[in-house]
Amino acid sequence: MTTTPETARGVKNLLDPGFELTLRPMRYPDFYERYRDAIKNTWTVEEVDLHSDVADLAKLTPGEQHLIGRLVAFFATGDSIVSNNLVLTLYKHINSPEARLYLSRQLFEEAVHVQFYLTLLDTYLPDPVDRAAAFAAVEEIPSIREKAQFCFRWMANFDGQGAEKIDQLETHEDRRNFLLNLICFAACIEGLFFYGAFAYVYWFRSRGLLHGLATGTNWVFRDETMHMSFAFDVVDTVRKEDPGLFDERLQQEVTDMLREAVEAELQFARDLCGDGLPGMNTESMRAYLECVADQRLARLGFPPVYGSQNPFSFMELQGVQELTNFFERRPSAYQVAVEGSVALDEEF
Repeated sequence: MTTTPETARGVKNLLDPGFELTLRPMRYPDFYERYRDAIKNTWTVEEVDLHSDVADLAKLTPGEQHLIGRLVAFFATGDSIVSNNLVLTLYKHINSPEARLYLSRQLFEEAVHVQFYLTLLDTYLPDPVDRAAAFAAVEEIPSIREKAQFCFRWMANFDGQGAEKIDQLETHEDRRNFLLNLICFAACIEGLFFYGAFAYVYWFRSRGLLHGLATGTNWVFRDETMHMSFAFDVVDTVRKEDPGLFDERLQQEVTDMLREAVEAELQFARDLCGDGLPGMNTESMRAYLECVADQRLARLGFPPVYGSQNPFSFMELQGVQELTNFFERRPSAYQVAVEGSVALDEEF
C-alpha cells in the first residue's frame, strides 16, 4: 500500500487527545474558510461615535437609566468569561490547526468587544465609584452573579471552578463534558445571554436613542453570530465523528441547560425592567428568550420546548440590516479587500 501523508500521520478525530500542528493536508477546510471570512470583518472601537449617546442618556427616565447601568455592567464581564473559556478550554481541546486559527481570531474579536465595553463604561459612567461597581458586578449584582454562576456550573470541569480541571479528553465522559461546555458557550452565553442584551440595545435604537451604542452593538452582533455558527459547526463535526455522544442523556442535559439559562436571563430581565417599561417588560422578554432557546435547540437537532413567538419586531431583520450597514456604509474603514459574501445566522 502506498503511504500518504494522511495515512502516515494517522487519521484523528477533532476531540482526540494531542496537539496536531500540520495544516497540510487540511482535515477541516471549512474551519479555515471561517478564519478567512473573519479577517474580512475587522472593525475598531475608534470607529464608534458615542458623543450623541451622552445627550440621550440625560433624556432617559430613572428606570431606563437603571436598565442601561445594569446592561453595561453585564457587558463589562460577560465577554471576559467567553475569552477565558476560549483560551483555557476550546483552543486546548479542539485538535485542529485550522480551528485554532479561527479561535485565535475570535480571541482578538473578544478583546475588541471588551475594549468597546470599557469605552462604554468610561462614557456612560463618568463617576469612578459607579464604574468600579459595574466592574464588580459578578460579585455585587445578584442577577449578574447568577448568570456567571450558571456559566461556571456548566463549564466546571474545564475552567477550574469548583471541579478538577480536565487536561485531556481521554474518555467518553470527558468528551461529553467538553460538549456541554461548548454548547453552553455557544447556545447559552453567545446565543442567549448576549442576544437578550442585544434586544435591549435595539429597543432603544427603535426609539431613536443611543445610536453609538447601537452601532458598536451591530458589529458585536455580527461577530457573535459568526462565533456561535463556528461553535455549532464544531458540534456538527463531533456528531459525525462520534455519534454515540449524542444520546438521550445529552439531549436532556442540553434541554435542562437551556431552561436554566432562560430562567437566569429572566432574573436579569426582572432586575432591568422592574415593573415594566414602555415596549419592554419581563413577559415580552420571556417570550423572546423562549423563542431564541427553541432556535438553539433546533440548531442542535433537539426538539423545541417552548413554542413561543418573537414579540420584538425590531429584532426580526437585525442580521440582514447589519450585513448591509457593515459592508456598504463604511467601506473606507478597511485595510483589506472585502470579497465574496458573509452568511449571517438569520436567527435573531
